[in-house]
Amino acid sequence: MNSELEVRELQHRTELIDPDAEMKCSEDGDYMLPEDDNYSFFSKGRDFESVYVNHQYTAKEREVLTSYNSLDYLPPHSNVYRHWITRQPARLDWDRWIMMGLIGFSVGMIGFLMHQVIDLITDLKLEQARALLQHFEYMLAWLLVLAFGSVLVLFSAASVVLFRPSAGGSGIPELIGFLNGTTIRSIFNVKTMVVKFFSCCCAVASGLPVGPEGPMIHLGGLVGAGLSQFRSTTLQCHLPFFTRFRNSEDRRNFISAGAAAGVASAFGAPVGGLLFAMEEVSSFWNMKLSWQTFFCCMVSTVTTDLFNSAFTGFQYMGDFGLFKSNKYILFQVTDGIAVNILAFLPTVVIGVLGGVFGALFNFTNLKITRLRRRIVTYTKHASLQKVLRIAEPLLVTVIMVSVSVMLPAAFPCSKFTCFFDGDTYSSTCTNHPSSPLHTEPTVQSYDCPEGIRVVVNGTTFTNGSFNQVATLLMVPGERAIQHLFSRNTHLEFDYSVLLTVLPIYFFLACWAAGMSIASGIVVPMLFIGGIYGRLVGLAIVSMFGVHTADSSPYWAWMDPGAFALIGAASFFGGVSRLTVSLTVIMATS
Repeated sequence: MNSELEVRELQHRTELIDPDAEMKCSEDGDYMLPEDDNYSFFSKGRDFESVYVNHQYTAKEREVLTSYNSLDYLPPHSNVYRHWITRQPARLDWDRWIMMGLIGFSVGMIGFLMHQVIDLITDLKLEQARALLQHFEYMLAWLLVLAFGSVLVLFSAASVVLFRPSAGGSGIPELIGFLNGTTIRSIFNVKTMVVKFFSCCCAVASGLPVGPEGPMIHLGGLVGAGLSQFRSTTLQCHLPFFTRFRNSEDRRNFISAGAAAGVASAFGAPVGGLLFAMEEVSSFWNMKLSWQTFFCCMVSTVTTDLFNSAFTGFQYMGDFGLFKSNKYILFQVTDGIAVNILAFLPTVVIGVLGGVFGALFNFTNLKITRLRRRIVTYTKHASLQKVLRIAEPLLVTVIMVSVSVMLPAAFPCSKFTCFFDGDTYSSTCTNHPSSPLHTEPTVQSYDCPEGIRVVVNGTTFTNGSFNQVATLLMVPGERAIQHLFSRNTHLEFDYSVLLTVLPIYFFLACWAAGMSIASGIVVPMLFIGGIYGRLVGLAIVSMFGVHTADSSPYWAWMDPGAFALIGAASFFGGVSRLTVSLTVIMATS
């Protein structure tokens, strides 16, 4: 039951383990609540603190911290290690490059399989729900989506709670803890890998406000840890290959490369993966490892993009070998805009909002985590504790499904920007994404009439309508983010819709981060940041009017989609405190 937010504790407090994991006192993941935790709700040094305040541990928490063992990494200045190096035969490190390529290819295939499984289940669920909603069968649609989500979440949580608790959460805190010298049980185990993959696919496809990017990083580290050693205690397999890599330094380096490859596969950003490993994950680094890790990331990215371009839901779409930009660019933006120095003023405002909302998100999540641990601890029976930890994701699923299916009904249908009514046609836009001021053709109709489309002088008009809330909530998280980032769609979302979805999704994402499922919070972070970034952009448009590159190039920077992208980056940075790697990931994915 780990949260990606606990990474901050690792870096700024102990650089060992995450505070949620410190309460794991056995392999089955049972919790114990420190009896001497008498701090108030806003006590400094607990959950409400700046980076300049030392974290305050209770005596019981310190006892748990001391129960973890430290790894004895071989330092480069060790005489024994130097003597061992001199006795090794001269080589050109070709086998190390081969291993990096194998790790990159394996991680890339895992990323491809995960995307295909999630897309297959999600599309099947939502297509049937949309068909029911078109016939105004709201309760049947709700029951259908709830049945899909509940079964998937049940499998996701049960696999973690009953079989491998170490597969819960994103796995990034444990990965960083290991790479900084702390032994954490079962985080690099074949069983952990299988449960992690299965649980993550089920959790994301269920519709919870979670994403697969965090688990992909852990899966990459798992591949690096296992494949580089060519042996497995669990599988009782010891192959006589690459035996010279069976030492702590090489294993640590391959784990770092695998984690970087996980980022590269998830975001399609090999440079971002390399910088993430350097900035966030590893404390031991050198120039040669940088090039080898970058090669590993490149192989991972190419593998995932190659197969994702040819397959959709495991259905072969043809053109194998053709890299399709809509498949390998995660948040593709078709129209660029010229940078104006005036755009930096609202950018500063969005940056401040990102810091404030990011701190609020961290604080809220830590409070929910402590409340969750308190409730589980007060339940004395171990079997009942497991039931509670499985039931919690089910409860969040019920709330999320209810909001996604029922909330759009409370909002009226919206006209397309290119709308015609009888003989009256709007004269400012087209539905084609490359033309100014349009509504995306992929928005969700929900129960709104789809209407017909006509082409007049090359411009497509429609008398149909769509539902703005359904466009954000009745689609996978990544597609909703693409809607928020879309350019020249100034009128696609209203204030009321964005202001309604923001607090609901914000709270549910806080709650979901830390449950007993394998999941990450990258997608929720981008979604939340994209909403308030688009709100700022919409406010600018309301004050100064709609401007496009064709009508007034100097003011074309006033695009809500552009500010949604900036808002997503600001909230991502506010929660995770990433800087360089985050910028590269957002720019390249």
